[in-house]
Amino acid sequence: MLAAQPAKQKADPKYRHPDNPELTWSGRGRKPGWIVEALEAGKSLDDFAI
Repeated sequence: MLAAQPAKQKADPKYRHPDNPELTWSGRGRKPGWIVEALEAGKSLDDFAI
């Protein structure tokens, strides 16, 4: 018999899109497209910190 896996807890967001506050990112996993584009444009993650 397999033991039950604990439910994964969703991480709190650490970064927010400046124009669309519904777009957030926890800083975990793959970077969302809007973060990648901003970083390539010369912005810093600190610019999006909540």
